[in-house]
Amino acid sequence: MLDEVLTWRFAADSVVSHWFRAHPKLGIRDRAEVAEVVYDVLRHLRRYRQLGESGVGNSVRRLAIQGAIATLGADKVRPVLDSGELAWLDRIGQIDPESLSLPVRTSLPDWLFERIKDLPDLESLAASLNVAAPLDIRVNPMKADREEMLADLTKGNAVRHAPVATPFSPWGIRLKGRPAMNKWHQFEHGLIEVQDEGSQLLALLVGPKRGEMVIDFCAGAGGKTLLLGALMRSTGRLYAFDVSATRLAKAKPRFARSGLSNIVPVAIEHENDTRVRRLAGKAHRVLVDAPCSGVGTLRRNPDLKWRQSVQSLQELTALQARILASAARCVAPGGRLVYATCSILTEENQAQAEHFLANHPDFELVDAAPILAARTPLQIEGPYLSLRPDVHGTDGFFAAIFERKKNLVKDHSLATDEPRVEQAEPELAVESDLVELADTELTVERDVAPEVQNELETPGESAEPFGKTSKPLEEESAVTVLRSSADPKPNSKPKAKPKTKPKT
Repeated sequence: MLDEVLTWRFAADSVVSHWFRAHPKLGIRDRAEVAEVVYDVLRHLRRYRQLGESGVGNSVRRLAIQGAIATLGADKVRPVLDSGELAWLDRIGQIDPESLSLPVRTSLPDWLFERIKDLPDLESLAASLNVAAPLDIRVNPMKADREEMLADLTKGNAVRHAPVATPFSPWGIRLKGRPAMNKWHQFEHGLIEVQDEGSQLLALLVGPKRGEMVIDFCAGAGGKTLLLGALMRSTGRLYAFDVSATRLAKAKPRFARSGLSNIVPVAIEHENDTRVRRLAGKAHRVLVDAPCSGVGTLRRNPDLKWRQSVQSLQELTALQARILASAARCVAPGGRLVYATCSILTEENQAQAEHFLANHPDFELVDAAPILAARTPLQIEGPYLSLRPDVHGTDGFFAAIFERKKNLVKDHSLATDEPRVEQAEPELAVESDLVELADTELTVERDVAPEVQNELETPGESAEPFGKTSKPLEEESAVTVLRSSADPKPNSKPKAKPKTKPKT
């Protein structure tokens, strides 16, 4: 499995899932151990490779040995090693980690180290990116209260995952370990959803209100969309745009569980799709959770730092600028535009915000600090939201808030005669996924402001909001896997995943 992961042709989670399907006799506990070894190697790959240079035999096996010792303990691993491997372990055990350079010690590729080396408390940040993240979930504000949910979770099997309230998000709950949440009744009934705390805070910055038109421009799997829709109390219209109909289709069960009826999923071809242009100048709020390098999520996706490059980053920043410019056309005068990434890189964050403002004089920057201070104990300097795992305990996130100026001469590029939107105080926001759900029974939301109905409709087509409509297996341990120098590889290859967070 590790050999296949290290080719970087497929995302690590895809390779791991495919390998497990090819080895159905592996027990649940041992699957977890094998996965932990693989992800530990990905987190510490540069250091493990340097230490492995002094060993003998298969180089990938030496990586696996180091990962197994780090996650399972030397007492479980050493008994299955030969004398040469044991001697090599003794040699590298005498090396002082502080004698290694910072990029090697923290396993940062050169392209990434060069971009974050001037950030404050670099070593703390780099170390935090190599620590597995806890699981953050949130309650559905339409259906549940956080305090009541915490009390409910402590009564059942979830108690062993030590559920606690997240420190900043008013809806978040943090769990230890990796519980099988999809079997919990709270999840099946749409009372809770998986979402990192940092992502939850974006909803506060969007601040959607009842009856408004809101666009989640890069909806992805629909997490933010669901929170935005709940904060709108299932009124108005919430468009979930995405270039992947497949992702929107996968979001369909989440939409159904949520109980929301104001979500309109729309699969678009690209950021300048005709359906995007039809909403020019009409939206009260637009969220752009842009495709990015995902560097802020390395705690969960450590392979991203090895699968990215200077070239892919350049391509991403160009795409981000195009998406942000296209989304800006949808914002009505007085409306709000929120740009966000799960990255800690300046060129994807502050530099993009400054570039946008320089090229869009009809927008002005809004300070995120007072907006967050009104709803959360989180204190930031502003004007941007910048989150770090070592400081805030969340994934790395960035967000900038822009407001379209009201006193504008009419822009004839905006194909609309809609009246100007009066800016209102923020209430709350979310994330979303998009796809044209032709096979889904839809219901029309009646509680919608007249000016936000049927914007996308043309003769012969319509856009409507989404409505709700054994024997134990033989176990094989992770240590046993190490006994074989090479596991049989699956005959078929896993489906390739994009290197980046695949959005518009």
